[in-house]
Amino acid sequence: MPADRRWRLRHLPVLLVASAVMAVVAAAVGAVVGSADAALGAAAGVAVTAFSYSLTTVVLAWADSVNPQLVLPVGLAVYAVKFTLLGVAMVAVAGSGWPGLLPLCLGIAVGVVVWTGVHIWWISTVHTRRAYR
Repeated sequence: MPADRRWRLRHLPVLLVASAVMAVVAAAVGAVVGSADAALGAAAGVAVTAFSYSLTTVVLAWADSVNPQLVLPVGLAVYAVKFTLLGVAMVAVAGSGWPGLLPLCLGIAVGVVVWTGVHIWWISTVHTRRAYR
């Protein structure tokens, strides 16, 4: 176990900054390609992904700090609740006829790719260098 107990969340600021930058880019692309609804939808999609992943990160870090055996059951519960709420929200948005639905979905997909890519970069460069010092 590392002496620094904050190691579980050390990557979070980098990922949140990358998501914020991507949300601004997504909003700009949405505004140029579509409308204000497209800009809002694209940025909201990235924000939904960042919120979802951040929530999971914080809850799993907490569970691991309390008892590592809690990570699996707490993680599964968080995923089940998140995806249920996301499904309900997406059905509600789809039923509303809002023109920003497709950009919202694209924003979620882009948010996943950016978050995952930056996380892989962070683990393979920053974290690996720290581990071998």
